[in-house]
Amino acid sequence: MSDSTTATEESPSAEQQRPDGGTIGEQTGRPNHVETAEEIDWRGWLLVGAVVVSFFIIPVLVLFIPQMSGLIASLGFSQRQAYLVFPMIPAIVLGLISVWAAVSTQTN
Repeated sequence: MSDSTTATEESPSAEQQRPDGGTIGEQTGRPNHVETAEEIDWRGWLLVGAVVVSFFIIPVLVLFIPQMSGLIASLGFSQRQAYLVFPMIPAIVLGLISVWAAVSTQTN
């Protein structure tokens, strides 16, 4: 190698400037500083509501399954099926809302 090629190459610095003013870390390529949102938008509140329903309201309903046997039978479920279905519905809904909120946040 000649001295002219080493003189034109720049040594990598610990931080590199991005076009938008941020810096990129040398080892990871990820930003060293991430701007956070000031407040939760409506997608976040929808996710919070789904968590509240999934973790507070549905467990209370599961406690009252034996007392709601008439209503459960009118829906076509046995008590055993109700113990499986009632927690599964909000779990699926919570998962779908979480994925939707994450994907829609990344695309905006």
